[in-house]
Amino acid sequence: MASVNKVIIVGNVGRDPETRYMPSGDAVTNISVATSDRYKDKQSGEMKETTEWHRVAFFGKLAEIAGQYLKKGSQVYVEGRLRTRKWTDASGQEKYSTEIVAETMQMLGGKPVGGGGDGGESYSRSKPAKQSAPASSNAASLGAMDDDIPF
Repeated sequence: MASVNKVIIVGNVGRDPETRYMPSGDAVTNISVATSDRYKDKQSGEMKETTEWHRVAFFGKLAEIAGQYLKKGSQVYVEGRLRTRKWTDASGQEKYSTEIVAETMQMLGGKPVGGGGDGGESYSRSKPAKQSAPASSNAASLGAMDDDIPF
């Protein structure tokens, strides 16, 4: 049976990216992205807002780009897959951490603080095969397919 592991989020970066390098020299960048949901409380009638935080990990060239151009407060579109890791903390207790492994990233909004571009650049881990997307596609409306940059 086939399965799909695909995540798309649009939100704001919660803190400056943290970039480190593996022994192989490949970059790894981690960010937190906040997404918000607004709704009307049925009992009180007032508007409420909930915020969900997402851990996002970038690898390779995409990690270098994310580390260089994303800043706290930047609005970002991320496509990727969910990954859950199991680890043991200092007290010997098993812990789990779920994150999004980014495959595509697009900076949204105005010119980013501290560096080039017009804020509409799209980046991918690898250049996808050219395909046409329907005009009603969310990815197409966000420009994710229009500006792929080869690495």
